[in-house]
Amino acid sequence: MKAEALEFVLLTHRKDTEVITVRRTDREVSEYGEILNILSKCQVMRLGIYSPDYPYVVPMNFGFDSNGHTLTLWFHCAKEGTKLDLISQNPMVGFEADCSHKLIIGEKACNFTMEYESVMGSGTIMICSEMEDKRKGLKAIMRQYVPDGQYEFSDDELSTLFVLRLDVASITGKRLKTV
Repeated sequence: MKAEALEFVLLTHRKDTEVITVRRTDREVSEYGEILNILSKCQVMRLGIYSPDYPYVVPMNFGFDSNGHTLTLWFHCAKEGTKLDLISQNPMVGFEADCSHKLIIGEKACNFTMEYESVMGSGTIMICSEMEDKRKGLKAIMRQYVPDGQYEFSDDELSTLFVLRLDVASITGKRLKTV
């Protein structure tokens, strides 16, 4: 299937992002708005991409948009490399981001723990070809790191880079706070 046809099918049949339950329900974050709150605190997202021989995981800066319960993640990258080669072979990916780390020291080694908040999920990633999609993605990325900034991007600037859009199919959140 050609990339344009695949993109049309994915866009026209997009469903709400499904919130998945976790094994440790005492640490589960199941409220969609709270999952978005955790995402807003994260600085780096790890993207897990299928590879014929082994999983390929790459840390990336990111941004996100949420329309109701439909979540879109945005990334930017150079126009070539392993990540793009693998995505062109299989656009199904996983992702993870975590924040709010705090080591909790126990009396014994087995009583140590770590406070954290995390988000994991999966979805379909694609390269944006339209300038408006690139612009929207870059604004989301900038908003992640400088929420009050106003940024514009010329078509010349946009033509020098790739913007990736990840349509999130499922997501889950976890948190451990000791106090």
